Amino acid sequence: MENNKSNLKELAGEWFSKAHDDELSSKNILDDRRGAPSTVCFLSQQMAEKFLKGYLVYNEKELLKIHDLDKLIKLCEEIDGSFVEVEEQTKSLSDFYISTRYPGDYPEFTWAMAEKAFESADKIKKLVLEKIK
Repeated sequence: MENNKSNLKELAGEWFSKAHDDELSSKNILDDRRGAPSTVCFLSQQMAEKFLKGYLVYNEKELLKIHDLDKLIKLCEEIDGSFVEVEEQTKSLSDFYISTRYPGDYPEFTWAMAEKAFESADKIKKLVLEKIK
């Protein structure tokens, strides 16, 4: 069983590493304003998703192949009720999974939206990292 726990911690670390990649890309786009605000919104959603999935794996929960942050946050709340603190952030980020990737009747993405999305993902990241210390 100890070997399995070690493997899960390693897998969680891989999720966190991928999330940090999204964070770095988002920061670079935000800092330089070279890129699209919609890309930051999408990467922020991805960053939050990967941190939440990493947290679930870290806590030995089955990893579901879903992208719904609302469902992921509920699973995290089953482990630690304080995840309710970031429900608002997950709700705002959930919309970016589809709307940033496909044409359609979606809003024009602004730098203000991108900054807010990144701040939301960063709040989720900080909570996850605090909980796994």
